[in-house]
Amino acid sequence: MRFLTLAFVALLGLGSPALAQQHYVAQPSAAELENADVLLVDIRRPEEWAQTGVLPNAHLLTYEAFATPQEFLAALAPQLEEGRPVALICRTGNRTNIAARELATLLDQPVIDIQGGIFRLMRDGYQPKAPTREQGCVTC
Repeated sequence: MRFLTLAFVALLGLGSPALAQQHYVAQPSAAELENADVLLVDIRRPEEWAQTGVLPNAHLLTYEAFATPQEFLAALAPQLEEGRPVALICRTGNRTNIAARELATLLDQPVIDIQGGIFRLMRDGYQPKAPTREQGCVTC
């Protein structure tokens, strides 16, 4: 099963191995992210979601709101599916670089760091959507 998951990640072009065995860095397009079978998590703050918008299939969960990666993972647990890759996106990729490395040590599934964040997608022409309560936006 693990081989199939890693093969799936590679086939979608979502990553190449980096640092940790389960940590991948990728630059997928917005269309690839919207169609990929991954749990997409936007780890920015609520004011950032409201300011720039989000991908419509992203689950919104602020990484900085938790004292430890374990607490973040506990909050994310209801959305996790065994073997399904977790893809993290932020504003520019700085926060996901840290969060993906930390989560990769705690999860037994691939963690994908979306390089360049929502700003890269916007530079590529993507128009993010307004966040919704269904995505986890508590201020929407």
